[in-house]
Amino acid sequence: MVFEPPQRLVRALGETAPDGGAHWLERLPGAAREAVAVRGLTVERVQVPGGRSSLVVLVRTADGLPAVLKLAPARARPESERAALAHWNGLGAVRLLEPFASDGALLLERLHPDVSVRSLPEAKALLEASGTLRRLWVEPPAGDTAHVFETVAERTGRQAEAMRTGAAGDPEVEPLVSAALAAREELLAGPPEHRLLHGTFRQSKVLSAERMPWLAVGPDPVVGERAFDLARLVRDRVEDLVAQPSGAATTRRRVKRLAESLEIDQERLRGWTLFRAVESGVRARRVGRGRDAELLLEFASWL
Repeated sequence: MVFEPPQRLVRALGETAPDGGAHWLERLPGAAREAVAVRGLTVERVQVPGGRSSLVVLVRTADGLPAVLKLAPARARPESERAALAHWNGLGAVRLLEPFASDGALLLERLHPDVSVRSLPEAKALLEASGTLRRLWVEPPAGDTAHVFETVAERTGRQAEAMRTGAAGDPEVEPLVSAALAAREELLAGPPEHRLLHGTFRQSKVLSAERMPWLAVGPDPVVGERAFDLARLVRDRVEDLVAQPSGAATTRRRVKRLAESLEIDQERLRGWTLFRAVESGVRARRVGRGRDAELLLEFASWL
């Protein structure tokens, strides 16, 4: 079996990894073969287009059980993902089949990789996605596992510094960056909650399953308030929102509706939505994804 990384993964690493992920990609085929051999797995195929931060391989266990083998570079924090999935234990999220592994690979239950909540009509998709997200918001683990997770303050602190650098001398984005940074400072002055969060939740991260209709995959877990997690869902299908003449009004209604349905303070959700949209937009500009940056920053200007 040739473990060829999908182009989506190669492009994403080229944008985000210091060396374009060249060292990890060079070692990936050998690491994948070793992970398959040590677990006695039978390979079906590499999932394409797959993820932006990992190689996803559809496999069967020695007992014939359909499963997924996931390999990610250390910078993608696979051990943090493992700890979160172990803590959720299948409640709202894909089940971890192998709690401990020395090679960093994740062996997961097989969902339906080509069927996500995003395939549903928008209103139904938001309903199902938010219901799934609600199940993930639990108390974080205590003890030895607790140190594995970043806090919202830590993650957004790094992002805030990158935003300042990326917007320096750019009058087009500086006002939005200033507003986003001010919102972050205000939100962190009184964080109301301490929950385990998915961290990168959106409609495409919720897949059809057998034991439950929908389960979340691909967390980059973080500990903090629920509004931070929900903020990424607010801007789902941003291209459709921007294309609508009533996009700004629709966005504000979405913030209100999601906040009310999940019992979250509307202003805190608006603030984190602003911060996360501006952060993503500035990052997209930095790596040359001009169209994505334009959509995200226009969306942010409505908040």
